[in-house]
Amino acid sequence: MGSPYKMRRGWREKNITTLHKLYELAANSYWNRKMSQYVDGTQSYTYKEFKLRCDQQSQMLSRFGISAGDKVAILAQNMPNWTLAFFCATAFGRVSIPILPDSSEHEITNILTHSGTKVLYVSKRLISKVSQEMLDKMTLVIDIETLEFIKKDRNAFACDGWVKDPQPDDLATIIYTSGTTGQAKGVMLSHRNICHNIIEAFKAEKCGKKDRFLSILPMAHTYEMSLGCLYPIFCGACVYYIQKPPTPSILMDTMKKVRPTVMCSVPLIIEKVYKNSVVPTIRKSRVLSWMEKHTPRLLYWLIGRRLYSTFGGKLHFFGIGGAKLDPTVEAFLKKARFPYAIGYGLTECAPLVCNAMVGKTVVGSIGIPSYGVEVRLANVDPKTGEGEIQCRGANVMLGYYRDPERTLTVLDDEGWFRTNDVAVMDKKGNYFIKGRLNNTIIGPSGENIYPEEIERVINGIEGVNESLVMERNGKLVALVKFDDNILNWDQAYEDKFFETLQARKQAVMDYINKHVGKNSKINEVDAMKEPFEKTATQKIRRFKYKDSYGDEPGK
Repeated sequence: MGSPYKMRRGWREKNITTLHKLYELAANSYWNRKMSQYVDGTQSYTYKEFKLRCDQQSQMLSRFGISAGDKVAILAQNMPNWTLAFFCATAFGRVSIPILPDSSEHEITNILTHSGTKVLYVSKRLISKVSQEMLDKMTLVIDIETLEFIKKDRNAFACDGWVKDPQPDDLATIIYTSGTTGQAKGVMLSHRNICHNIIEAFKAEKCGKKDRFLSILPMAHTYEMSLGCLYPIFCGACVYYIQKPPTPSILMDTMKKVRPTVMCSVPLIIEKVYKNSVVPTIRKSRVLSWMEKHTPRLLYWLIGRRLYSTFGGKLHFFGIGGAKLDPTVEAFLKKARFPYAIGYGLTECAPLVCNAMVGKTVVGSIGIPSYGVEVRLANVDPKTGEGEIQCRGANVMLGYYRDPERTLTVLDDEGWFRTNDVAVMDKKGNYFIKGRLNNTIIGPSGENIYPEEIERVINGIEGVNESLVMERNGKLVALVKFDDNILNWDQAYEDKFFETLQARKQAVMDYINKHVGKNSKINEVDAMKEPFEKTATQKIRRFKYKDSYGDEPGK
């Protein structure tokens, strides 16, 4: 849904080079339009109200000596005031430090200390994760829901804080990410990085003032921050937030109320809908099962309409990113004509690198390079065509905060960023990711084995929730988390449990080894009792399970 003001919008594309300019232009252009609110109507702002409140907050920070360049951290669940805290920092030359809500007390302490944060906006439900020592070090601690002081250093009240209009290459935010390796790093993103991503999003899917965004991913992650928070401000759209955790029942009810036109999601959400709702619905119905064999196109159309209605019936863009989507699920979405799109990126790229937009997706592909981004495959294997994805453009970060040595390992002198992702490219320029370089297992004959590809086969097995493939003593091992209704762990020390467990494991191993190449065959399957620990985008933290033998009794 594009804006009718094409000339004005084109002017904006050239002039939105900093978050200060985005802030000012959005307020002037959409003054009386609704900007954001909770689904129940509380904590609601028009663009006018938002700017006035944000200006007040910035002035308050200045009175306590918080100046341009100073760090302002945000530790809160999604809400309209998260955006307010972000802009009262970035629009005035300060630096925002978003912190993921599921971070541990240890991680939060490290982030606040390493960044040198002076101000902390925090929600009541998360303040218990902040140590008293860290609270004492802050100049200001502010309740993000009420904007009232929790703690203030009266000695800092000097009215001498200065602000400035930031320049495109000034630091806007530092996003700390440990990813799947456990090595925490502070990604420095400039105003140019973030604003370029906004334009990338606009070039890919033109949204407008009548759009309704529903926010369900953590705003402290660059994916939701750039595309689910800042892009709608560029468009003059309204973003809706859920006060409670987005469980399936709450999410379904919310989508009926909001009827969103745009959502950003991770694969896990739509994969669960497919496995827990779509597949059982077909199998329980004789009519649908018959249609699957004889009139599949009609079946997919019917289920597609039902799924579309479940999401509110108004979606024109359902973005999926953060991890690779199961090809089986994607094939269903494509046949069902569900308006999904694929995005690929990294925090270091703010985040967009490639995209496959609605109606232009290719199953299994991350699409083509995003607007204004150069992409290439480096060190290509002439036999397989596989190479590392590298990119260059205005989206690529300034570097890692206070870590020049690590920065040099991923950025070369010409500005190319090494993603660590291995991919191939087809004749039409679509990229297909094979796996991560640092996850690659070298087979006995020197061949590359990508555990992610084996995991996609395992995760397609009925009764399997998720899996992780690793090497142990030169052999491939699969850690498998079965669905809760498959194994009763309360009976873990009874003979029947072991019989069921062994049968399940053998069935999984037989299936895998029938559907993968000879170099990717599994030698052992171990069962996990609890779900794997994951990142904000639901990727498994692999380093946590390097020496794991599963949760089976006796192991």
